[in-house]
This record gives sequence, structure tokens and C-alpha cells, in this order.
Amino acid sequence: MTTNLARTDKQRARLDQMNNLAWLLDNSIRIPIINYRIGLDAIIGLIPGLGDMAGLLISSVIVIQAIRLGAPSATLLQMVLNIAIEALIGLVPMLGDVFDATFKSNIRNMRLLNLALDHPQTGRAINSAAGTGIIVAVIAALIVLIVLIGGAGVAVFWGIASLLQGR
Repeated sequence: MTTNLARTDKQRARLDQMNNLAWLLDNSIRIPIINYRIGLDAIIGLIPGLGDMAGLLISSVIVIQAIRLGAPSATLLQMVLNIAIEALIGLVPMLGDVFDATFKSNIRNMRLLNLALDHPQTGRAINSAAGTGIIVAVIAALIVLIVLIGGAGVAVFWGIASLLQGR
């Protein structure tokens, strides 16, 4: 069953907030010498382990809002995959920080969502019992990611702390 995803004023306002959040996380800070933009996600990702979990939690807000807007299941799954890739690679010290600054999963996810909402005929909106299963799967995947990244983040943080203490 396909739903018309025409945007109401409330949906437009929510999308504007989500686009602003994605911009803040991925592009809000200009590096003058190289004329490149990074966001707060790259900055908080510098905190070993814990920063990646914080970034994942904030990125999950965009996915949850996409569910509320009735995004197609394929879009939701791609969005979860994007933040999973960024979160998992983000755990690797140094390489993960560079990857966080270049991959920009939040901007990618908002492009996917805006495209899906601009062209509703290409995707199926979630509004049936099968859609409920997709929603549960997406939320479960986010929870598993948060737990895994959180656990790995804590392990990385304590590993670095113990190295610095000379143990």
C-alpha cells in the first residue's frame, strides 16, 4: 500500500530541522586554509570511543524522524547502513576521525530522505503491518549499533587510558 508523501507544513518544518541538524553535524565548521567543511560529529568523534557513540546517538535522531515521516523501508535501511559504516570505521583511531570528516553520513541520509519524499512513487511508505516489522528492525539495528559502539568505545577509551598510565 503506497502513501502519498506530499509534505505538509509540519513535515516541511521537521525536514528543515533535520537538514539543519545534518549540516551542523557534518558541514558547519569551515577549515580556512584548505577550504573544507567538517561538522560537530567530526569534533566529538575525536573523543576516543565515547565520541563515536555520541555521534551515533545524534545521527539516530535523523533516522527516527525519517520513520515518523513515513520514509520508504529501503531508504531507512540505507540510512542505518550509512551511520553503521561511519560508526564502525570511526572506532579506528586516527583513520576513523578522518573518515568521520569525509563520509558525512548525516548529509548523505538527508539527501536520501529528501529524494524519497520528493519522489514518493519510487518507494513504498511504511504504513502497514509489514511496515511495522521494518520499523522494529530499524530501531533494533540502531539499538544494537549503539550497544556495540558504546561497548567498543568504552573499551577503546580504557585501553588508551591504561596505555597513558603506563600499565
